Amino acid sequence: MPAQIISGKEVSGQVRDRLKKDVEQMKLQDPNFRPGLVVLQVGDRDDSNLYISMKLKAAAEIGINATHMRLPKTATEEEVLHSITEVNENSSVHGLIVQLPLDSNHKMDTEKVTNAVAPEKDVDGLTSINAGKLSRGDLGDCFIPCTPNGCMELIRQTGVSVAGKRAVVIGRSKIVGAPMHDLLLWNHATVTTCHSKTADLPGEVSKADILVVGIGKAEMVKGEWIKKGAVVIDCGINHIPASGKRVVGDVHYASAKEQAGFITPVPGGVGPMTVAMLMANTVLSAKRFLESHRTGQWNISYTKLNLQKPVPSDIVISRSCVPKPIDCLAREVGLLSDEVELYGKTKAKVQLSIIKRLQAQPDGKYVVVTGITPTPLGEGKSTTTIGLVQALGAHIKLNAFACVRQPSQGPTFGIKGGAAGGGYSQVIPMEEFNLHLTGDIHAITAANNLVAAAIDARIFHESTQSDKALYNRLVPLNGKERKFSPIQINRLKKLGIEKTDPSTLTEEEITRFARLDMDPSSVTWQRVLDTNDRFLRKITIGQSPTEKGYTREAQFDITVASEIMAVLALTTSLQDMRQRLAKMIVATSRDGQPITTEDLGVSGALAVLMKDAIKPNLMQTLEGNPVFVHAGPFANIAHGNSSILADKIALKLAGFGADIGMEKFFNIKCRYSGLRPHVVVLVATVRALKMHGGGPTVTAGMPLPKEYIEENLELLEKGCSNMRKQIENAQHFGVPVVVAVNAFKTDTEAELDLVCSMAKAAGAFDAVRCSHWAEGGAGAVALGQAVQTASEAPSKFQFLYDLELPIADKIRIIAQKIYGADDIELLPEAQHKVELYTKQGFSNLPICMAKTHLSLSHEADRKGVPTGFILPIRDIRASVGSGFLFPLVGTMPTIPGLPTRPCFYDIDLDPETEQVNGLF
Repeated sequence: MPAQIISGKEVSGQVRDRLKKDVEQMKLQDPNFRPGLVVLQVGDRDDSNLYISMKLKAAAEIGINATHMRLPKTATEEEVLHSITEVNENSSVHGLIVQLPLDSNHKMDTEKVTNAVAPEKDVDGLTSINAGKLSRGDLGDCFIPCTPNGCMELIRQTGVSVAGKRAVVIGRSKIVGAPMHDLLLWNHATVTTCHSKTADLPGEVSKADILVVGIGKAEMVKGEWIKKGAVVIDCGINHIPASGKRVVGDVHYASAKEQAGFITPVPGGVGPMTVAMLMANTVLSAKRFLESHRTGQWNISYTKLNLQKPVPSDIVISRSCVPKPIDCLAREVGLLSDEVELYGKTKAKVQLSIIKRLQAQPDGKYVVVTGITPTPLGEGKSTTTIGLVQALGAHIKLNAFACVRQPSQGPTFGIKGGAAGGGYSQVIPMEEFNLHLTGDIHAITAANNLVAAAIDARIFHESTQSDKALYNRLVPLNGKERKFSPIQINRLKKLGIEKTDPSTLTEEEITRFARLDMDPSSVTWQRVLDTNDRFLRKITIGQSPTEKGYTREAQFDITVASEIMAVLALTTSLQDMRQRLAKMIVATSRDGQPITTEDLGVSGALAVLMKDAIKPNLMQTLEGNPVFVHAGPFANIAHGNSSILADKIALKLAGFGADIGMEKFFNIKCRYSGLRPHVVVLVATVRALKMHGGGPTVTAGMPLPKEYIEENLELLEKGCSNMRKQIENAQHFGVPVVVAVNAFKTDTEAELDLVCSMAKAAGAFDAVRCSHWAEGGAGAVALGQAVQTASEAPSKFQFLYDLELPIADKIRIIAQKIYGADDIELLPEAQHKVELYTKQGFSNLPICMAKTHLSLSHEADRKGVPTGFILPIRDIRASVGSGFLFPLVGTMPTIPGLPTRPCFYDIDLDPETEQVNGLF
C-alpha cells in the first residue's frame, strides 16, 4: 500500500489559522500591539527573494508586521552588525532573521553575525544560546530552528508517537540535522545521526521508524533502504534543470512512497512548514514580550537603608547609598530599551513614544503633594514627596512614581541649596540632580535668548531698511528664484494672503509681510540665565556704535522664569509644544497687534532646541524608587509644577505651596492635562504653624527662636488656622485631603497630636505624623496607608472658575475663595491689560497669580489667615504660549540676587576623585 502523503501546505495552513487567532487575542489585550518581524537580507538572490516573499505574505495573512530590510552585497560586516543592533533595540520587532550571501568571496564571519541577533528575537533559532538550550533539553526556554520544528509538527500529524522509536537523521548541519537530532532525542526517540561518510548507510536507514533527510544530495536515499511503514521526512530541495525536473528531494520519492507509511512530497512538504514555524516563533516571541511587559506589579528591587542617628548631612546620606544602574531601574518599571536614552549611569531621558504604547492601559492614582503657607526655610514638600513614594513602594509594595521639579542652578549656588529632598528621603545622586541634570535648563536658556536676539535684530533691521530691501533680504534669491520658507507661508496665511510665489505680492502685501513694526517699549520678552545676579535686573542694550544709536532698557530673568519653561511644563506632545512655542507673544505692534515668535520666524528653531528637553528625566530615590525630574517653572510668575508629560507617564506628582501651587495645579495644569487628582497631601509642620500663630520671624541662616524649639500649644493651636484654611482651599476642588505632619526632632508628642486632631476636625480625610527625614520610607508608612485609603474615597473634582468669565471676575474668585480677600483692586496698568487682552482674544485663558508664597495675602509678613484686605493687581501679563494670564500682585524680582555669603563659598571639586564637595 503506498505511503500516506503528509501535506505541508495543509498542516501549515492549520498552523497559520491558529496563529491568526493568537494575534487577534493579543490585540484584545493591547489594541496597539502587533507582532513584528524583520528579514534582513544582504545581497540579492532569486531563491532568497522567493522565500522572503513567501514569508512576508504569510506574515501579512497572520497579522504580523513584517519588514524586509535590504543591504547591498557590498555591505561590510560592521554595517550588517550595526543594522542587527538597531533591530535588537527596536521594541516593536519581536523576530529577526538574517540572510547572508552564499558567495564564498563575501568576507564575513557568519558565526559572529548570527550570534549578534538578540536571543529573544532569534526566531530562526540559530544563535549559540538557543542552540545550547536545545541541546540540553530546555525546549520551553528557547527558539527551535524552523525546519526541524516544522518536521516535528509533520511527524505529530501522522499520529505516530516519537517516544521509544528509532530515528535516523541524515545530515548534520546547524540549520537542520543537528537540531533535528536534539529535538527527536528530547522527545524520547533513540537517535542516530548519519552523514556522507557513514559506513553502511543503507543498513542504518533500514532500522529507522522515523527518517529525516537533510543532506542536500538529490535523491540520495533509495526506496529499498527504507523500513516498511516508516515515517519519511524529506527536507531536501535540489534543482536539477538537466533532468527536466524543477526540484527533487534528498529521497527518491517514487520508490520511497512504496515502502514508507508516511512521506512528505517535494515541494509542498517541509518548505511551507518552515515558513509556518518561523511565523509561530515570531508570535511566540511577541507573546513572551507582551507577558513580560504587561502592566501590573513591578518586579523591582528596593535598597535597604542603613539608618544612622544622629541623622548625617544630606550629602553624606546621598553618598552612602549606591544607586542602581538607571537602565536596570527602567527595566524594573516596564520601560523598553529603545524608550530610554542613558545619560551616564544614574539618569536617563524617556522617549515620549511610551505614551502611545501605554495609552490603552488604565491610569494609576494621582496624588498632589502640597503644603501650608511655609516659613522661609520650607516645610518639606519635596522630602515628604520622596518619603511617601519610598513608603508606598519599598514598604507597602505598591507601584509608586514620584514626579518632581528640576531645581534652578541659581538658588543652588545662592542661598537655598538644592531641592532633592533631605535626610533619608532624597533623590540621588543629589549632585547630578542639582547640577545640569541632562541640560534641559540650558536648552531653555539657549532657546529664550535666541528669541531675544531675534526681536532686537528685527527692530534694528526694520529701522534701517526700506520695505523692498527688507523683503528681498527676508526672501532672498536662491539661484534665480525667491522662495518662502514654511514658517513664512504661515505668516502669509495669518495675514490673509493666500499666495506662495514671492514675485506675486503687491507692494501693500510686501509691507504687511515684511514689517512687524514692533513698538520697542512694548517688548515683554527678556533675556535669561540660570544664575542669581541682581545687577541684571535692569540693563541697557544696544550701546555699541554698530547699533547706530538703537538702545533700549531691558532686563534679565532667571531661566526658570522664561515662558519656554512654562511651555515645557504644560505641553502634552512634541506637536503641542511646537504650537505653544509659536503662540508666545514677545511684543505689540504700533497698531496694537500681538507679535509672536511665529511672526519672528523663530518658532521652528525653538522646537529644534527643545526637542530633547521635552523628554522627562528618570532618576531614583535612596530606596530605589523611580522618580521623574522634569521642568520647574518659576512659581512666583508661573504655575510652578513639574511637567504634564512626566505626570502622564508616571501619574504621580509633587507640587508647590497650597495657596499658590495647588490652586495653579488644579486650575491650570489639570485643565491642560485632562488628569484628575485623587488625593491632596498637605504638608504641615509645627514650626510653620507656630509662626502663623504669632511666633517671631524665622530667618534663613539664623538660629530658631525658643518658641519653635520648646512646647507651646497655645501658639500652635492659634496657628492651625492657616492649615484649616488650606484644607478648605483643597475642598473647593472636591478632592480628599490627607495632612502629613512633618515631624522635627524638637516637636513634642502633644504638639504633633494637637495638629493631627485639629486637621481632622477641619475636615481632612486623615492626618498622620511622619518621620521620613530621619527614617526614609519606613517613617512615612502611615502616610502611605492613609493616601492609599483616601485614593479609593469618592472624589468630585471641579475647577474653581469658568474660563469664559471676564478676566477680573476670575482674579476676584481666586482672591476671595483661596486667599480670603474682601475684593481686588485693578491698578491702571492692570486695567489697561484687561482691556487689551480682551480685545486680542485672550480673556478665556486661566489665571496664574504672581504673588508671595509666604502669606495668603499679598504682604509676606501677614501670617495666619489674613482678613479684611483688598488684593491689589499691579499689572497683568500674558503667557499665551503656555496658556495663562499672570496678574502681578505687588512687586517681585524675576531674577534673585546673591547674598553676602553665597553657597558657592563652600563648593569645590576634588581633582583626584572628581567628587563635588560642599554642595550641601
